[in-house]
Amino acid sequence: MIPRSLQWLENVKLMLSRPEPVQLAALCYRVRPGKGTEVLLVTSSRGRWLLPKGWPITGLDSWETALQEAWEEAGVRSGTPWREPLTSFSTIKRHDNGIEQRCTVSVYPVEVREMREDYPEADRRERAWLGLAEACETVGEPALREVLQQFEQERAARA
Repeated sequence: MIPRSLQWLENVKLMLSRPEPVQLAALCYRVRPGKGTEVLLVTSSRGRWLLPKGWPITGLDSWETALQEAWEEAGVRSGTPWREPLTSFSTIKRHDNGIEQRCTVSVYPVEVREMREDYPEADRRERAWLGLAEACETVGEPALREVLQQFEQERAARA
């Protein structure tokens, strides 16, 4: 039996050893003749440019959740998602109550077929279609910049 004074330490060790929570992101893209590949960025509640993302949704596969987030946060009504993630990265999720939480974000590219102007979070977010180079300059998070660069390389390899 562990003495009471050590039980607290064991509980802290257990909490710290748990895997990071996971969010699922949609890297929405389109290929435009003469313009190349463009990606869709949205603003966060703090005004940072990022990919639509959210927590897993019970009953949906990860790629389905990414597609749902693309609808709710960016107005992507129809698209073809990759069934496997392009990559994942670690980031800090800043909650509205001020708590910061490290989490892993799995990124699912979605080739966009249809957009809507009226979508669930239209009044809370801006959105912008940007070329990959401009998108890399616009996002503030280095890990997200690397994801965009990796996507550009993967798209080129698949073409």
